[in-house]
Amino acid sequence: MICRFISVALASLFLLLAPVATIAAATPFSAAPKSLHTPAGPGSGEPSLAVAADGTVYMSWFEKLDRGHALKVARLDGTRWSRPVTVAAGDSFFVNWADFPTLAVVGPNHLAIAWPWKSGGDTYAYDVRIAQSRDGGRTWGRFTIPHRDNTPNEHGFVSLVPTRGGVRAVWLDGRKFPPKKPGTDGHDEHGGEMTLRSAVVAANGALSEETELDARVCDCCQTGAAATEDGMAVVYRDRSDKEIRDISIVRYRDGRWTEPVPVAADNWMMEGCPVNGPVIRARGERTVVAWFAMVGDRPRVQAAFSDHGGHGFASAVELPSAEALGRVDAILLADDTALVSWMEATGSEADIRVARVSTTAVIDEPITVARTSAARASGFPRMVQSGKRVIMAWTEIGSRNQVRVAAAVLP
Repeated sequence: MICRFISVALASLFLLLAPVATIAAATPFSAAPKSLHTPAGPGSGEPSLAVAADGTVYMSWFEKLDRGHALKVARLDGTRWSRPVTVAAGDSFFVNWADFPTLAVVGPNHLAIAWPWKSGGDTYAYDVRIAQSRDGGRTWGRFTIPHRDNTPNEHGFVSLVPTRGGVRAVWLDGRKFPPKKPGTDGHDEHGGEMTLRSAVVAANGALSEETELDARVCDCCQTGAAATEDGMAVVYRDRSDKEIRDISIVRYRDGRWTEPVPVAADNWMMEGCPVNGPVIRARGERTVVAWFAMVGDRPRVQAAFSDHGGHGFASAVELPSAEALGRVDAILLADDTALVSWMEATGSEADIRVARVSTTAVIDEPITVARTSAARASGFPRMVQSGKRVIMAWTEIGSRNQVRVAAAVLP
């Protein structure tokens, strides 16, 4: 995956403060976020969060073992975490700061998790594995591989959305890459096209509805997916034949997938992948997409809303940022505003920032939840809403990395 990452050094060239809408003198939370005990031990990282309809929060993460890693899951009850359960363990996980496991709640006590597992000797030859639990994460069934091409290429950056008692999975699929030439590695040499694909994985692991959603997409940006009243919506970083890498959306409705359309016209031309994908959140037909882009030679975090299940978006609103690194997440709130998080470079370190945005403006003064490293190993901070609380998780960089957790209360 030799992508041409946007480095902190490059971002530091663009220090002009982005113009934003008027900001009210308010903050997103009623008090400063407070640290929670973390169930993840030393050597942990790559957290993922999911929340059930009853407000139960689940977290997954990788934890380093003497040999290999373990993929673990725990449940948050109030301020206490359950004893972590190991979903899988071994020395063949593809452990990567950007392509992290995805956890989803399918229904009451029904969870699904996807993770990357090496399938060959090449660095970026790995499969998607998906397992499901029917008892709240206490035990896990046998994994399913949602793609059946059997090629030693990259398959990852998964999104999961509940459907018909199972999950619909969306992932980046490198099956069209030709065999790697001797002495080369990564994306820039493969000469093929990364595709976006989907399949339904039933509770018993059976596969159906395998299909290609887009024949040419950005090689290593995260995907995002959400269920709306108008069907499932998937967002991702597209890739035109002119190397424009803007955010596109496809929707599943009436039994078929729509053609890709852009969420916004950033016109970001880049020859390599920025490793910085979008997120989408939905409630009914109200939808928000948040993403990172270089617009006019400045790094920006933006959000755009739709009142039609992702069919047409209002103009993007830019979040206040001087040196954004992206790595965004979002929560769609009950008042139809959205809470957006991102990482902001401060030299070799980075702040995890949060602000609230409406359809037309940023309406809260951004706050810093925590400070971490700007290095890739700090990964992608995640957050979910449980009642009036927002739970956040991120990787703290140190002599041994460790997942940290905090909670904040909405006003």
